[in-house]
Amino acid sequence: MADNAKKNKPDENAGDKVSFEEAIEKLEQIIVEMENEEIPLEKVIEKYEEGIKLVKICQQRLSEAELKVQELEKKIGGEFSLKSINFNNEKDES
Repeated sequence: MADNAKKNKPDENAGDKVSFEEAIEKLEQIIVEMENEEIPLEKVIEKYEEGIKLVKICQQRLSEAELKVQELEKKIGGEFSLKSINFNNEKDES
């Protein structure tokens, strides 16, 4: 039984391998499962814990991307300036 519990829980180091997009997709799946299925409270808590880990992964990936963009801006322009990043593929009309 202990082996099955370990298989169902996400690996602590798995966050290093999960992309932002994969984490978002897993979060969406968790939300659908929690909203649409009648699952026991224990399972809901497990899903919630998994979701929190995925949110942290997403935050980390976004922070890494923001730093990289800032570094590129500094290299390209020679002068550092913060620019907003639009992750929704919308064109900036300013």
